[in-house]
Amino acid sequence: MVPTIKDVAKKAGVSVATVSRVLNKSGYVNAKTEKRVLLVIKELNYTPNAVARSLFKKQSKTIALIVPDITNPFFPELARAVEDVTSKAQFTLIQCNSDEQIEKELQYLEILKQKYIDGIILVSNSMDVKTLKALNVPVVLIDRPNEPSIPTITAKNREGAQLAVRYLLSIGCKKIAHIKGPAHVVTAKHRYEGYLDVVKSEPWFSSELIIEGQYQVNIAMEETIRLLHERQDIDGIFAGNDLMAIGALKAAQKLGINVPEELSIIGFDGISTSQMTSPELTTVAQPIYNMGAMAADKLIKMIQKQPLQMPYEELDISLVVRQTTRREKE
Repeated sequence: MVPTIKDVAKKAGVSVATVSRVLNKSGYVNAKTEKRVLLVIKELNYTPNAVARSLFKKQSKTIALIVPDITNPFFPELARAVEDVTSKAQFTLIQCNSDEQIEKELQYLEILKQKYIDGIILVSNSMDVKTLKALNVPVVLIDRPNEPSIPTITAKNREGAQLAVRYLLSIGCKKIAHIKGPAHVVTAKHRYEGYLDVVKSEPWFSSELIIEGQYQVNIAMEETIRLLHERQDIDGIFAGNDLMAIGALKAAQKLGINVPEELSIIGFDGISTSQMTSPELTTVAQPIYNMGAMAADKLIKMIQKQPLQMPYEELDISLVVRQTTRREKE
């Protein structure tokens, strides 16, 4: 028969409340009494019921990570970092995939509240600030700048796009197209704006050079095939994420266009998959692991009621030049 807290209290000759104070390290307990209770716990091989303790303390040592698309390699890489940090701090991590649907996000939040979740790391474009604050648990946002009052980790998306497009110009590209991410995603908007910052004053620029890729490989591939059929003078493509850049690479291969000799392609994110394409993909790399680790660290500090020195952090990016961009002209 599994021993209970009542069994421990009875054998130690103390109240259940005293045993609870010993277990939770809360309230005063005489040193001699505490030692006796601990010996009985060991003798009976008593293990506190985690669910009961979480109900009592309204804490569960559990953190949730909600991401929009677990099939995008960016998010598993992010999740790995969050798990590494939370595990080291002895928190359990629950991962949820929302499919970028507000209904699923709200459903997850309702379930998590019932389980006394200690904190949430969220990647969302649709969750409003009022709903987040009504949760009454610490929340950290990743990669989706939303509200200054909520701690956020993101990267310099607009600056990264500018870097990519300027590099394409520097290697001799004369007409550069852009594959946009979803219109409602803030990071996609910032990358699009970075593209415009560089090319909008160029004499060759036209809005027809901008296509929608929805952060998806196949959509980007189909739209790029259409674009390259219509505009055969395009010699550079900046894609708003690596998956869309891979779609553009597949489109070029289907059309018999040589990359990088006839068409240079740059993506954004720096996911591990970008090294597995042939040719390997040039990309603007975000510090994905650091983003996840820093978000988890911030959340744990908030749970432990420690002050945050920098609630909002925008991390540096870097251009990783590989085989889908031709070498700079001598």
